[in-house]
Amino acid sequence: MNKSLITPMPPTKWYDGLAQYQQQGIAHILATVVAVNGSAPRELQSKMIVTLDACCDTLGGGSLEHDVTITARQLLNGEINGTDARSTQPLKEGKSAKAQAVRRDAVYTKHYPLGATLAQCCGGSVTVMFECFNVTPPMTLLVFGAGHVAAALMNILAELPCQVDWVDSRAEMFERYLTHNPDTVEGQVTYQLPTHIRPHLDEDPVDFVQPFVAKSIKSASINASMKKGTQYFILVMTHDHSLDFDLVRATLDSYVKIGIDSSSLPYLGCISSATKAKRFRDRLLQRDYSEQIADKLTMPIGLNTGGKEPMAVAISIAAQVMQLYHDL
Repeated sequence: MNKSLITPMPPTKWYDGLAQYQQQGIAHILATVVAVNGSAPRELQSKMIVTLDACCDTLGGGSLEHDVTITARQLLNGEINGTDARSTQPLKEGKSAKAQAVRRDAVYTKHYPLGATLAQCCGGSVTVMFECFNVTPPMTLLVFGAGHVAAALMNILAELPCQVDWVDSRAEMFERYLTHNPDTVEGQVTYQLPTHIRPHLDEDPVDFVQPFVAKSIKSASINASMKKGTQYFILVMTHDHSLDFDLVRATLDSYVKIGIDSSSLPYLGCISSATKAKRFRDRLLQRDYSEQIADKLTMPIGLNTGGKEPMAVAISIAAQVMQLYHDL
């Protein structure tokens, strides 16, 4: 079973890409041809999607599309002054992250003469509009356990722009989501879940912790200028208290290696009663974890909203995650 949490292959058509990246909360640019004069590679209203590491669809013309892709990624990285619609002026040093975010939220247009500048022989010109979406990194969650509360939580997360990897060692817990499609390739497993929720069936859930933490650190370094609140979340809610403890320890051990003062550490939360929370903390301290390290564990998780039904608990967890994500 793949434990690398790989992002799916990019779609082919721009409208499929727009739907997928909007749902997953991935930063992307919708590039649209809004004016055409003379001969051009594509017609008016042609579109393509550009992310930091992928493209889907085409605006035609090798050099034109190459420059559109570069420009789009400069916008995503906050390297272009989006308030200037006629030139690609780099941002001045010393501008605040908030100011950069405002520029990156703006619609940006760029005119392309299709002659000597782009080494194209069309002879005409086009104007391309760049629209930025999801420039703030999405919530990214690693959820362990597929019981009643986790299933209810997925119903909530299905409606939010986020990325979720959902891990359990019990095949029967994901059976309700299996797609029974006669056209499915033999041996291929597909699920009736939104594309941004990815189930993982694995006997060793602990192995998912380290790659996820490493991913959060890498993302924090890339998005240092625009990070707001907590982006990455590890939620532990399995059927086995011993496995819960192993997952908590594995996460805290990875924190120690990175440095517990790092602001890019993911949120770590474990579902529990007050009794279970006290037992876990005592066990951590007995195993020579410092109080400072033990304090990185939120247990029990969720806001105190009342109600013990699975959906009530799931709502309290989702509310806490959203609160931390938006830094409220």
